[in-house]
Amino acid sequence: MSLSIFDLDNTLLAGDSDYLWGQFLVEQGIVDGPTYEEKNQAFYDQYKQGTLDIFEFLRFSLKPLSEHPVEKLHTWRLQFMQEKILPIVLDKARQLVEQHRQQGKTLMIITATNRFVTQPIAELFGIPHLLATDAEMSQGQYTGEVQGTPCFQDGKVVRLQQWLAENATDLNDSWFYSDSHNDIPLLDIVTHPVAVDPDDSLREHAAAKQWDIISLRDAT
Repeated sequence: MSLSIFDLDNTLLAGDSDYLWGQFLVEQGIVDGPTYEEKNQAFYDQYKQGTLDIFEFLRFSLKPLSEHPVEKLHTWRLQFMQEKILPIVLDKARQLVEQHRQQGKTLMIITATNRFVTQPIAELFGIPHLLATDAEMSQGQYTGEVQGTPCFQDGKVVRLQQWLAENATDLNDSWFYSDSHNDIPLLDIVTHPVAVDPDDSLREHAAAKQWDIISLRDAT
């Protein structure tokens, strides 16, 4: 099995689905607007700076899931996909995924954003394997807590290694595409690491390591 792994936010998408879900909740009046928006922006800034406390963020981001019936959440998610996600799907990202599909690779998205938000996005790309942060459920309702290891920084490596063991495979001839310095732990262990429209820290690291650096943005 030759594995092709893709980060999602700001890699296959021209934006961050986790941040945009928060903005959507604000716009729909589902959460307290000014307070939630301020915290959402602060956490996003911390993510970009590499200072994010993932557990603090997850307590914030998963709480709204626990406050509404799953059926209502799914209705909102359909609207979110139409309004926020479809406009930021990159054509070159679709082409890249298809290239790997045609080569017979096993396709995977690995993302820190929770599975509730990202499952339909993975389906949109036709990518069958998704490793994402899992929101805990109890009796058909989200609890607002995280289940298992958050799929973030070194946690992505942990989650991937668990998946590899469960599927009796390895990272031989593996690819990983990401934009973020937060993903350096995983980029370091694949056969073919690729920096995609990287942030400054990742660009510097990729250049020093002589990794491929590409763009999926039409403007570049």
